[in-house]
Amino acid sequence: MSVDVDPATLEVEPQLLADWLIAEAALQVVDVREPYEREAGHIAGSLHIALAELPTRAGELDAERPVVFYCRVGARSEMAAQAFRASGLRAHSLSGGLLRWAQEGRPLAPAGGRVADH
Repeated sequence: MSVDVDPATLEVEPQLLADWLIAEAALQVVDVREPYEREAGHIAGSLHIALAELPTRAGELDAERPVVFYCRVGARSEMAAQAFRASGLRAHSLSGGLLRWAQEGRPLAPAGGRVADH
């Protein structure tokens, strides 16, 4: 299975991200929410780098691989994606954030996870 994602597209739909996670092990998914939000529930296999930490931790991301940022509803992750695009990375934001991901019935880790209030 391969997923064709236009590099020019900023926002990716939850279903597209779910398919992409299955198809491409190299995909980087980054949770930019606060630690308490992460602890409540997150996308399994994602990396956690709070938005405020991104400038100092950007080197942890592989510039050769696409990255999808997510937050609760998409505002913080869109800022992150735009900033990383300005630096030349192939960056995207999850449309509707983790709230939409969960509302559409996709799993959260750990088992029984939830989307924290912001």
